Amino acid sequence: MLKKDFLFEIGTEELPPKALLKLSKSFQAGVVDGLKKESLSYTDVRAFATPRRLALLVSQLDEKQEDKQTDKFGPAVKAAFDGEGNPTPAASGFAKSCGVEVSDLGTAEKDGVEKLSYLSTQPGKSTTQLLPSIIDTALAKLPIPKRMRWGASRDEFVRPVHWVVLLFGNEVVKTTILGVESGMKTLGHRFHYSEKIKIGNPGDYESLLENPGNVIADFARRREIIRSAIVAEGEKLNASTVVDEALLDEVTSLVEYPVALTGRFDQLFLDVPSEALILAMKSHQKCFYLLDKDRKLLPYFVTVSNIRSTDPAQVIEGNERVIRPRLADAKFFYETDQQNSLESRLEQLKKVVFQEKLGTVYERSLRVAKLAAFIAKDTGEDESQAQRAAMLSKCDLVSNMVGEFADLQGLMGSYYARNDGEPEPVAQAINEQYRPRYAGDDLPSTPIGSILAVSDKLDSIVGLFAIGQPPTGSKDPFALRRSAIGVLRILVENKMDLDLMTCIEASLKGFESVEVASDTAEKVFEFMLERFRSWYADEGISSSVFQSVMELKPRRPYDFNKRIQAVSNFSQLEEAAALAAANKRVSNLLNKVDPTSLTIDIKETLFDGEAEVSLFQQLQAKELNTIPLFDAGDYTAGFAELAQLKDSVDGFFDDVLVMCEDEAVQKNRLALLQRLRAIFLRVADISYLHTS
Repeated sequence: MLKKDFLFEIGTEELPPKALLKLSKSFQAGVVDGLKKESLSYTDVRAFATPRRLALLVSQLDEKQEDKQTDKFGPAVKAAFDGEGNPTPAASGFAKSCGVEVSDLGTAEKDGVEKLSYLSTQPGKSTTQLLPSIIDTALAKLPIPKRMRWGASRDEFVRPVHWVVLLFGNEVVKTTILGVESGMKTLGHRFHYSEKIKIGNPGDYESLLENPGNVIADFARRREIIRSAIVAEGEKLNASTVVDEALLDEVTSLVEYPVALTGRFDQLFLDVPSEALILAMKSHQKCFYLLDKDRKLLPYFVTVSNIRSTDPAQVIEGNERVIRPRLADAKFFYETDQQNSLESRLEQLKKVVFQEKLGTVYERSLRVAKLAAFIAKDTGEDESQAQRAAMLSKCDLVSNMVGEFADLQGLMGSYYARNDGEPEPVAQAINEQYRPRYAGDDLPSTPIGSILAVSDKLDSIVGLFAIGQPPTGSKDPFALRRSAIGVLRILVENKMDLDLMTCIEASLKGFESVEVASDTAEKVFEFMLERFRSWYADEGISSSVFQSVMELKPRRPYDFNKRIQAVSNFSQLEEAAALAAANKRVSNLLNKVDPTSLTIDIKETLFDGEAEVSLFQQLQAKELNTIPLFDAGDYTAGFAELAQLKDSVDGFFDDVLVMCEDEAVQKNRLALLQRLRAIFLRVADISYLHTS
């Protein structure tokens, strides 16, 4: 089959930079999906994306679909003809549905029955017929939150469309895309090449855009050009340019022909916390910052221009002129904020509503402070510092700096706390209160910081459950799932052996003005433990291992995790399958009898045979070894001991009839099995590991 290269480009006004890469990937996926649905094969596909264009180059695309042969089956041959060999209505109807005479039909066997059949061939459509629809569908499915119209057109897209290139081989596929007729001419750089560029062959697209068009069309290549250029700018100053990947993507989406230039700002701005300066440079000016060999901020920035100026000094001066007011604002805010202590801002928090039913931020601070003091006492940390950190934790929300740069909340509070002479643990905790902000983010590194972060997140979770606003389905407007995972991560990874249910109950006491349902604490506890499910799934731990521990609902997440790891290790042992099956069998036996009829006393005089004696003696020995290990939280070592029970357990079930007729013997045997199961249930219900 003949194959040709296919090129599509849509030219627009400047596309939103933070969405460009997503739009490009989505468009590529949509076209590829369309080609697959139409059974059109190709050898390679490349996406191109710049501020003014989305494009796709498909190499060696089929010129047409393969012809399709369809074998259509009709009535059984016996029912198709009468005794004289004439076609029955069933045969005639089938032939008519196929558009042929009965004599044109054949026969074939299907499901063991000889039937009338007709083999038809459906010619494949040409690719040029199919491409416009594939393109339209892919464009319609782009993730565009709000589409816009332009001029008198009723077509809608993310930005106004100015040109469309649609080539299959060296021929234009004539169609109209979003109100624009397709052609073979594109546009180069807005400033450096204003003439139209004719694309004679799809394979020449990238090279023609670059020369003469002055456009680097490949997003990934343009990004690496920028990376190399900004790093080189830093090296000229014996400094290192910090490459923020998200900012790099955004800058790559803003330029078609990147030129890196280094500017300078006044040294006096370095008196401002570096994080504020960096945020101003990144968020407002899209600039990269430089560090010296000691990792300290330098008074320089690297900007990426979209023009190759004959006088770069003027471009640099322009950027310096624009960035100076931003840094001056940061300096002013910082100096002004320090004139008032954090504590003096508490009064302002009384006017800031946290949530309509949960009161103000000030009231929330009081609740978090009480909970933080409770947790600090439980963990042996300084209660007064935990309480103080909690009370001051939200005061920077009403500062000038955070009002301008919201991302600095917590961090600026820590600077202001040090300026006020607060203890260092208090200042550090204020900075760490929001950690972890997202999956993989750093955890609080200090005890007081961990306590404050846990208290802050728990207050949100418990409060919203208390007023009946838990997450539902995929909706989680207050990010409570993320907060819950954050709490669990802190407790597990920072080895805080806290009783989660006790903390939840302590938190609930702070919501005196809210009518709280009696089962709220239990619902919050269940909700939080369930977050472990996806956590362990991501770690490759099976759902059966998770469920074996979840069944017991251990109240301490740190302990929960140790049990999970122990059961996971145990499940890999050779003895695990047999002992899991035995536990399942024991569970089934015990479920068949009235629990009140069971005895805890085991009488050796009622044993009948070596199998019972062996299991009893082995169980006694293992209890002596494992119970101290379990009490100490060394579940892995304890399970290694219990694994040695396999032979005696197997022997018991091979030789002993548990549900015998003698009631006393039966109860004695059930008591022995109950004791066997109880030792495992100190950690987990391993019967869940039994899969068959």
